[in-house]
Amino acid sequence: MNLFDFFRKPPSKDVAKDRLKLVLIHDRANCSTEILEMLKNDIIQVISKYVDIDNEQLDIQISQSPTPGSKESVSTLCANIPIKNIRKVTS
Repeated sequence: MNLFDFFRKPPSKDVAKDRLKLVLIHDRANCSTEILEMLKNDIIQVISKYVDIDNEQLDIQISQSPTPGSKESVSTLCANIPIKNIRKVTS
């Protein structure tokens, strides 16, 4: 990553795509975007204690999955978090 990448704004299509994902997740899981964002931030905070992660490629979603043997569905949290480096934890 070079210094100028820090100041570059993401393309508006990427911002719009991320916003649309949040709206779809909200509709599917009956989870407010605020709660989803807080959940995402908490997950990142906890995982960051142990590993360095790639925030650019981070993807956390809540979706609906069918329950086996039933017509009902259940909310599922999927997190794709690329790990750059594992930290040495001292006790």
